[in-house]
This record gives sequence, C-alpha cells and structure tokens, in this order.
Amino acid sequence: MTAGKGTTIFVVDDDPSVRKGLRRLLKSAGYGVETFVSAEDFLDLDKSGNSPACLILDLKMPGMNGLDLQEELIAQNRIIPIIFVTGHGDIPSSVKAIKKGAVDFLSKPFDDEKLFDAVEEALIKDAEARAVSLEEEGIRKSLGTLTPREYEILKHVIAGLLNKQTAYVLKISEKTVKVHRARIMEKMGVDSVAQLVRLAEKVGVQPAEGSI
Repeated sequence: MTAGKGTTIFVVDDDPSVRKGLRRLLKSAGYGVETFVSAEDFLDLDKSGNSPACLILDLKMPGMNGLDLQEELIAQNRIIPIIFVTGHGDIPSSVKAIKKGAVDFLSKPFDDEKLFDAVEEALIKDAEARAVSLEEEGIRKSLGTLTPREYEILKHVIAGLLNKQTAYVLKISEKTVKVHRARIMEKMGVDSVAQLVRLAEKVGVQPAEGSI
C-alpha cells in the first residue's frame, strides 16, 4: 500500500492539538487526512468511497466514546479498520476493541513508526475487504441475469447432479437442461462446475436439497 494513492485517514479526537499533530504527521507521509472533533461528527458525514481508508480513533471523548463509535459503525454495517490511540488505555478496553476488529490499540504518546505500521496494516485490510466486496457484488449482478429456471438448474448443478439427473428431478428434458446449463456458464463467466461452485459459495447460494 502506497501513501497518497487515494487513501484517506480519518482522525476522530476531541483534543485539537492531537488532531493537528496527527494531520501534520500523516500528511507528511503522503496520506490524505480528514479530522473530526467528535464521534457524532464522524457519523454525520457520508464517508463512502472506493478508495482504501482507515480510522484513527480516540478512546475517551465527551459524548459518544471510541468504543461506542466502533459498535455503532458495526451496527450500521459501515466497516472500516480502526486504530485506537488513547492516553487512557486499559487492558479491558483494548481487549474489547481488538475482539471487535480493531487493528491496533496505541497508548499516547506513541511511536510514529508504530502508527505508520498500524496505518499500513489497516489500509491493506480495507483494500482486501473492498476487493472481496467488489467481487461479491459482481457475482450477485451475474446471478441477477439468470432466469428463474436457470437459477433453479444452477442450484442442482452446484449440488453435483448430472444433466440427466437434473432433468429427472425437474421433470424436463435433458436437452433443455443442457441448453440452460450452457447459458448459466456463459452468464456467470465460468468454464467449469468447480468455478461455478466457488462463485456460489462466495455469495451463499445453497445447492438444491434432496437427492434423486
């Protein structure tokens, strides 16, 4: 991950000197930076985007604290890698934060290199998550092009049934199954049943139940 390649570091801390210091430090390394005075301010803004990002978050703040914001983001399915930085760190809080997916928990004053290492880890994690999400979105889009009959046959194909077995179960001709199966493979952009099975698994498509 290279700083400055469209990456954004969000900083949420009620201390203006900390926000200023982190902005200067991160910008000097080439990162894009946006700062917020409170968790509520961060939640109010639309931070959706296609570029990798992470959140540097203070633990103790007036109003909604860092752990509360972490839980609220999870509840809203707004997943972003979080690095906690705090002068009030304690073991229970750090354990709770890490269990809920935080990348790191740094106590102030922290070493700049440790922060940069945590930021790079967070950006890589976010980039990987975005790649997975984009792939799943593409699979679902392809699935949406299937007719109801094609989708039904797909579920039998990924269950391991041969054309003649699928035809028997669905009470249609084997030739019809063969035609639909070819269209399914084309629409899904795969060349083998193994590939089709992997795509189906990635988006939770379940094989047809039962056997002949």
